Amino acid sequence: MKEIHGVLKEFKKDFPAVYEGHEGLGKVIHEQSGPLSEKIRWLIKIAVSGASAHALSLETHILKGKESGLTDDEIKHALLLLIQTAGFPTFMEAYSVFKKVR
Repeated sequence: MKEIHGVLKEFKKDFPAVYEGHEGLGKVIHEQSGPLSEKIRWLIKIAVSGASAHALSLETHILKGKESGLTDDEIKHALLLLIQTAGFPTFMEAYSVFKKVR
């Protein structure tokens, strides 16, 4: 995937060993630690980053989720679930990120 956040490029340059360790752990957790399908894993990551108000992560997870085959409707449904658990303003922030990257 194309690097979309300049700050990540700087982090990778400044802390290559930390980045490699972080990426390695993420790969093991994401791909080798359980039975969830790739699409479901990305939906969960979208919901968590949206609920946590981590806009840069949410943008990345939406794009990677789409690469895995998620549809806009699936992503919107995951974001709508935020309303009752994280609140309407949190949903609106996440939804605005979704609209920006579509």
